[in-house]
Amino acid sequence: MSTMTPTAVPALPAQGRDLETTRSWKTTIGYGVFTVIALLLFGLAHRPGTATFRLSSKGDFFALPNLPLPSTATGVVVIVLLALATVYAVVETRAGRRVRLWVTALFAIVFVVGFLAWAVAGDSITIPGMLVGALGLSVPLVFGALGGVISERVGVVNIAIEGQFLAGAFTSALVASVTGTPWAGLVGAVVAGVLVSFILAAFSIKYLVDQVIVGVVINAFISGLTGFLYSQVLSPNEATLNSGLRFPKFEIPLLHQIPVIGPIFFEQTVVVYLAYVAVAVVTFCLFKTRWGLRLRSVGEHPQAADTVGINVNRTRFWNVSLAGAIAGLGGAYFTLDAVGGFTKDMTAGAGYIALAAVIFGRWDPIRATLAALLFGFASNLQNALSVVQGSPVPSEFLLMLPYVVTILAVAGLVGQVRGPAAAGKPYIKS
Repeated sequence: MSTMTPTAVPALPAQGRDLETTRSWKTTIGYGVFTVIALLLFGLAHRPGTATFRLSSKGDFFALPNLPLPSTATGVVVIVLLALATVYAVVETRAGRRVRLWVTALFAIVFVVGFLAWAVAGDSITIPGMLVGALGLSVPLVFGALGGVISERVGVVNIAIEGQFLAGAFTSALVASVTGTPWAGLVGAVVAGVLVSFILAAFSIKYLVDQVIVGVVINAFISGLTGFLYSQVLSPNEATLNSGLRFPKFEIPLLHQIPVIGPIFFEQTVVVYLAYVAVAVVTFCLFKTRWGLRLRSVGEHPQAADTVGINVNRTRFWNVSLAGAIAGLGGAYFTLDAVGGFTKDMTAGAGYIALAAVIFGRWDPIRATLAALLFGFASNLQNALSVVQGSPVPSEFLLMLPYVVTILAVAGLVGQVRGPAAAGKPYIKS
């Protein structure tokens, strides 16, 4: 009796399988799209004239000369550089290698320079002032992104960043007005962020409710609650309960006089300086301490963490609370630094942009911070170009630009990403 041997199917080599599973063309396609946009704007629709970039501010150690950039010539150079970067991205992707982060950052800077030279042709723009505004809009996103990174690294999807922002903004304005000191308002914002995160933690960890649904409900609840309290409590008593108390700007001696960099980073309020500290501390602790190792293990493999004696749910609960405290500081920025008083829904969806920064930053504090800075810069372009005479960019487009950049960043440029393996999954001890 003869036996039939099935025909063997040749298997891909291990390296080939890795290339097929890890290769992603999203980043390369994003490069190509922006190169085509540059060709259309800076090439076919080029504008005559010279864009003048003013680099100095009052009080600098020394005055930097203005930088004149001929719009047409700058556009040609930018198109060539972007095309070369796109070719590089194609070569790297075909080889199964990931495009380096610094190349993407340089690509974005070159495109922005070309865009500004095109939009400001025949006029001038103050670079330090534009970047100061961009940093200001980025600060709450940085706090929110750090809170999102901690929460998702420990295994809880934090859709409720928007609600934590609103609670922090409302509480900081109220407490600062009642006590007469913004420091008390800052503490109030932290407490408010923690309380909101308690709700998220209790329902998602204790009662196993879907984390995304809980986050959306919390955002809607906090929006309605703060809106109601604003109209019924704060608005009739603006002078005593919503006085708009803010932190003063503090100039760091010598450092604030460095041209370009000084006015941007070292003439800020205490909330901005806290953002610098928060980025450094979270990054160090997440990757260099026992706390960070436990946190990441719970978010990646909670069952393995449980077998070595880590209380998974307790670790999640307290770290989600910590994430809420950090996000609450982001809410305090709106009232204790930027605006000065609470208004209904004043965060305007910043929490969702912060969540996008978490994904774009691949759940890494430094990358998420860079993503937040990108989104803040996109948001500030409207203010920067509104003073330019004859700007060809419609104001309606500038209003939607931060959201367009968010969509492109997450869907187009981020490529293949894998979040923490246990994020969004409740843990039931067996």
